[in-house]
Amino acid sequence: MRIFSGIQPTGRKHLGNYIGAIRHYVEGQERTHTAGDLAIYCIVDLHATTVPYEPAVLRERLYDTAAILLASGLDPDRCVFFRQGDVLEHAELCWLLSSVTAHGDLNRMHQFKEKSAAQRELVSAGLFLYPVLQAADVLAYRATEVPVGEDQRQHIELMRDIADRFNARFGAGREVLVAPGHRIPEIGAKIMDLQEPAKKMSTTGGSGEGTLYVLDDPATIEKKFKRAVTDSENEIRRGPDKPGVTNLIDILAVCRGVTPDEVVASLADARGYGDLKAAVAAGVIELLTPVRERYEALRADEAHLEGVLGRGADRASAIAADTLADVRRAMGVGPVV
Repeated sequence: MRIFSGIQPTGRKHLGNYIGAIRHYVEGQERTHTAGDLAIYCIVDLHATTVPYEPAVLRERLYDTAAILLASGLDPDRCVFFRQGDVLEHAELCWLLSSVTAHGDLNRMHQFKEKSAAQRELVSAGLFLYPVLQAADVLAYRATEVPVGEDQRQHIELMRDIADRFNARFGAGREVLVAPGHRIPEIGAKIMDLQEPAKKMSTTGGSGEGTLYVLDDPATIEKKFKRAVTDSENEIRRGPDKPGVTNLIDILAVCRGVTPDEVVASLADARGYGDLKAAVAAGVIELLTPVRERYEALRADEAHLEGVLGRGADRASAIAADTLADVRRAMGVGPVV
């Protein structure tokens, strides 16, 4: 069992990022460490260049993201943690895999359609090839499991197709690349905007009041949940007709480590949505306060962050280089080794 996942350094990390991805990184780190294998996590700065950005801001956000991940419990001694741009094998494998990736498959990617439609100027070729680089990120490490949100399911399916197509074309009967499986959490895979509960929480397309950030202080957290949109029924239950209430119940279930049904049962005597919102705010404050407190010290020491990322990159490159050697050999690229 080998886990790989990458996280964008763009934007401030919000509750949806934490619940849907970051906390699973820590859980995966412990599972693989116990099993004697590796969890491999990277901050995907190359992916961040596929849309308009400011270089100085990208650098700052990368350090922000690294500090949040470490503050959340990632341990560089128990996982491989690095910056994507430090490991050259990612870019090389992306190019080599483009030879077995169909143009039509890329053209059907939902994320490309959404992001390209939102671009007012240049729609980059990098945005189109984003899923190929994402496939290279994972396939370079022969990972068997990729923890993702529901919105990335299509990319994982393409990744598997690319691996299978490569093996069929160049494998000569052996599995050069490993087709990974995805791991989508049952609860919390998609945290919704607190003001627009039909939309996923986001730093780019969401509302300011509806996006709760990992580094928000307790007073801000309470304020945002107090103003969270619910409905006119005042009945605490889950359902497609109650997106705001369902979102709050799911968040509280994650905070407490229980099922949504158990949350609903615990609030049977609640006086209404006010009690639900207060309980969710308290749960989120308890969940995020330790992260916020550890973050401050970590973020202040950029030299330490660079050291952590550099050592992780050395470990990652050693693994990816073995895969690239096999890929090059199979494709007849480069010197005979």
